[in-house]
Amino acid sequence: MIEYREMKNEDIDAGLALCRSAGWNQLENDWNLFLELNPHGSRVAVDENGKVVGTVTTIIYEDHFSWVGMVLVDPSRKREGIGTQLLQEALKILSLQKTIKLDATPAGREVYLKLGFMDEYTLCRMVATHIEELPVCYATPATQNDLPLILQKDKQVFGASRIGLLQRLHEKFPEFSFMGSGSYSFGRKGYNYTQVGPVIADSLNDAIEVTSSALKNTDGPVILDVLHASPFYDWLISIGFTEQRKLIRMYRGINAYPGIPEKQFAILGPEFG
Repeated sequence: MIEYREMKNEDIDAGLALCRSAGWNQLENDWNLFLELNPHGSRVAVDENGKVVGTVTTIIYEDHFSWVGMVLVDPSRKREGIGTQLLQEALKILSLQKTIKLDATPAGREVYLKLGFMDEYTLCRMVATHIEELPVCYATPATQNDLPLILQKDKQVFGASRIGLLQRLHEKFPEFSFMGSGSYSFGRKGYNYTQVGPVIADSLNDAIEVTSSALKNTDGPVILDVLHASPFYDWLISIGFTEQRKLIRMYRGINAYPGIPEKQFAILGPEFG
């Protein structure tokens, strides 16, 4: 007796409760972004008592590709097929899209493979509670005037425009927005961690420069989602990060806009890409 319907603003508290149950990092601002950027693109699963017991979100990045995230199910309702049905709801929403992407856990990957998704590359969530001494940084705080140049580069490297997301990150968390030579960083605060990302750069040194600048403004635990087995991964290990878990970027469809993964030193997050 599960009903699947469009997610509304009044469902955000239920979404936050599911995040806390799962140990996820998202805050109210993240849910607001999903509903703002794609007002009719999220779904909730509601039980016979009117309780929200599951969620899924979608974002459409131009006509290049779309994104599925926030697949959450109440722990007491696991193994009832709710998560799989929520994914089917997302695929219905995105039925006209040529490419659908997501970042899966190793366990979730098995479900997505059955739905026609394919592996693209592997990411790692890196976490630190204490960071060793950071290098001297010459990156400068990104200003509103820098955003057009950043957004132009981001479209090329990410594969599609995400102007709405990056503008809001800059507005709400300017302390993590930096610009260097061919590089930039953003970040946001979460329930468990501050997340630094995206970090886009032309070289490892450029990535280290803006990341170090952002990290100097963090307090408490911090996470980055980065390409697995990369020099940037090794640098994070050297300053006190450890690998928490792996993620697999997957796609369904033609993947005509892969972007430039080697310049995506850290992603925004698995819920956004």
